[in-house]
Amino acid sequence: MVDLKGQYEKIKAEVDQAIQQVIDGTAFINGPAVKSFAADLESYLEVDHVIPCANGTDALQIAMMALEIERGSEVLVPSWTYVATVEVIALLGYLPVFVEVEPDSFNIDIDDLRKKISSKSKAIAPVHLYGQCANMDEILEIARQFGLKVIEDTAQALGAKHISKAGVIKRAGTIGDIGTTSFFPSKNLGCFGDGGAIMTNDKELASKMRMIANHGQKRKYYNELAGVNSRLDTIQAAILSVKLKHLDEYAAARNQVADRYDEAFAMLDTVETPFRSSFSDHVFHQYTLKLAKGINRDMLQSDLKELGIPSMIYYPIPNHLQPAYSSFGYKKGDLLVTEGLSKRVLSLPIHTEMGNETQSVIIDGFKECLVKYS
Repeated sequence: MVDLKGQYEKIKAEVDQAIQQVIDGTAFINGPAVKSFAADLESYLEVDHVIPCANGTDALQIAMMALEIERGSEVLVPSWTYVATVEVIALLGYLPVFVEVEPDSFNIDIDDLRKKISSKSKAIAPVHLYGQCANMDEILEIARQFGLKVIEDTAQALGAKHISKAGVIKRAGTIGDIGTTSFFPSKNLGCFGDGGAIMTNDKELASKMRMIANHGQKRKYYNELAGVNSRLDTIQAAILSVKLKHLDEYAAARNQVADRYDEAFAMLDTVETPFRSSFSDHVFHQYTLKLAKGINRDMLQSDLKELGIPSMIYYPIPNHLQPAYSSFGYKKGDLLVTEGLSKRVLSLPIHTEMGNETQSVIIDGFKECLVKYS
């Protein structure tokens, strides 16, 4: 689904030099490269504070801990997301309130969000899914109306731009109270292991999150808060600084792949190509098609596999139906759009190194497998 080796080979000299500098300096924990990367990412995102941490799940947890939400409070979250967004809500003793998503953008549905707010609601955790922003204008308006905090999950959309109704352009993750992201290797900005970061323009929140990520201390052995141990390795920070310089060109390359797919599939009545929002650009972490009703997705995937074409389902089971979260009382039929998407979506390979020849093989093979459903 991605070509990490090909991407590395193009920037091998830069990456190898950056790694060697860390090894030569032997500052493997919280070394200069960590502070340098945080500053670079602040500049790129045009945000006041970036707090690096160990992974994207930790980023979400630290963000929610810093907001000091009371146990038993509700956090509104789309069910259609990777489990990490929901996981930390449950682990911290909050109640996830699962919200529908829009059938075209796959992002949180504003009408359903508004309906599900109660007196217990304290925060909204929108996810910028597959590479484009949720409707942050509407989300922020709802948050202001009901006094809610907003934690953006930007793990799949780092670099995407949101355009407000007033024409203000901000990067994903810098719009709400706090933004979070992951640097898992397959992300648009990925390191060579685990990594994550938290973003905010709030100085006090930034200070608190830095402490929480460092055992709740500003200086060693003086613990002011109950915290966690969540650090971005210096080597990973050095790699990320190199790759950050290429992030916009990576997004452009992904868009070229997406455009070629769109053109190839435009006339098919068996698939629906990805929707592009008017208020957000798309960095295409995934290229996710919606299959027509009646297509046997398992058989289609099997046929593709026989042709050597990989595909993935993001995600086969919505979070509100996962056994881990059955205690929250949701059942099949509660989120019909989300449940319908879980049976119809299919993602094809998309990455920065995909050439026309490789993509043509995927396109031709995919069309060949779809013929039986025409």
